[in-house]
Amino acid sequence: MPVNDLQSPSSEMVILTPLTEKPPGLEALASAPTKDGVREGSAESDSSRVVMKKQLGLLEGVAIILGIIFGSGIFVSPKGVIAEVGAVGTSLVIWVLCGVLSMIGALCYAELGTAIPKSGGDYAYIYEAYGSLPAFLYLWDAMMIFVPTTNAIMGLTFASYVLQPFFDGACEIPKIALQLLAAITICFLTYLNSFYMQVTTKMQNIIMFTKVSALVLIILVGLVYMLLGNVENFNKPFEDTETDPGKLSLAFYSGIFSYAGWNYLNFMTEELRDPYRNLPRAIYISLPLVTGIYVLANMAYLAVLSPPEMIASKAIAVTFGNKVLGGFSLIIPIMVAISAFGGLSVHIMTSSRMCFVGARNGHMPSVLSHISVRSYTPLPSLAFLCLLSIVMLVVSDVYVLITYSSIVESFFIMLSVSAVLYFRYTRPGMERPIKVSLWIPAVFVVVCAFLVVVPIYVAPYEVGMGVLITLIGIPFYYVGVVWQNKPKWVQHAIDNMTFTCQKLFMSAREEKQD
Repeated sequence: MPVNDLQSPSSEMVILTPLTEKPPGLEALASAPTKDGVREGSAESDSSRVVMKKQLGLLEGVAIILGIIFGSGIFVSPKGVIAEVGAVGTSLVIWVLCGVLSMIGALCYAELGTAIPKSGGDYAYIYEAYGSLPAFLYLWDAMMIFVPTTNAIMGLTFASYVLQPFFDGACEIPKIALQLLAAITICFLTYLNSFYMQVTTKMQNIIMFTKVSALVLIILVGLVYMLLGNVENFNKPFEDTETDPGKLSLAFYSGIFSYAGWNYLNFMTEELRDPYRNLPRAIYISLPLVTGIYVLANMAYLAVLSPPEMIASKAIAVTFGNKVLGGFSLIIPIMVAISAFGGLSVHIMTSSRMCFVGARNGHMPSVLSHISVRSYTPLPSLAFLCLLSIVMLVVSDVYVLITYSSIVESFFIMLSVSAVLYFRYTRPGMERPIKVSLWIPAVFVVVCAFLVVVPIYVAPYEVGMGVLITLIGIPFYYVGVVWQNKPKWVQHAIDNMTFTCQKLFMSAREEKQD
């Protein structure tokens, strides 16, 4: 697909009305007669177009953002910030600044998401602004590393909290048990997201309130603890603050990791009802709420646990509960498990749309751009990412892969936001339902550049590996995308694979609005 094809917001607007009968088979879809240029059986004639459904409203949008941000991170790993900065007060300042930075980035994504109302998030914006190769490299990193490893880690986190009560504290959970339960969970949530989207979105609404309730419980317990006079951890809050820019940037990474997900609703723009209103509203509601809750939750943690206790803890929320909740402390691991389960479901749902859009643009096998004729979901993309996630479960240390690629991911986010500045210069007349002040993307790009460049001298090996993983994608780009005149036997094998997958998943290529 040429780059210019992505420039018209209306060229692929998704429409669908409910089915009135069972969808036709693949052969019927391919051979249906046309009338005045419109295929009979389309939305214009009998409401059976094979397109993505617009089934997400404002509440679902908020639930998606909160569902992915409120994963297990805030319950497990806030120690990353305090370990780098060394002071309670500086830690809280970092959490506030991370929230502000996420809000600034989200405002930029609101402009991008309404000016380019396409699913795919960062991939779609990089493709539109900078062309095919940078977009492919982002997709390469995301599909090979970011997405499947994140799914694997969320699945393992859920499995560890579910299995922990069945093992004595001195007995370690068998690795094979963790991997099996994580694999079953990933497969189950992939199945739900493939065939029961309405069930999934309603489940996200319920889990969202469960997660917020868990964090509110932690905040209230911490507040009561402080009101009883236990505020000694806040004496001299900025004493022994770390001043090394490299360590401060790593502290930002730890904080930003817990905020990760604020841009994931942009992956599903084409399935959002009235995206020009609901996309920015969901962002404006979610990000201030997240920032406030995160800062208050960290105050509660720091009131109950000293910095050395936080650094030594493997799961801060559990250590917190054991210290102040007594017999009710079991509620915390239950909440963490629910949170990880919901976060995994949202991540599976949203990331599959990026894979779908990449395939639609010719950057991945075409079958991944097909949609189930029964459920109107990108079933092949969901199955593909499920398989990659299960493969990552057996990798010796998936956390290392995340470390290698986290700085690269930050670079691509910076590149996405820089597209706001680029479009202001190259397309001043571009339709922008939301238009932010230029200082907002400028500040975000400068801060991201600092966060990308400074860690090079702190963790040069990790940065180098992240860059290497990205560069490995270049030969795949030229072989898979640029090389069009492939031998007949290669093209025949690709066609056979595509046809087989179509029959296996009962899927068809998306029909576009003329």
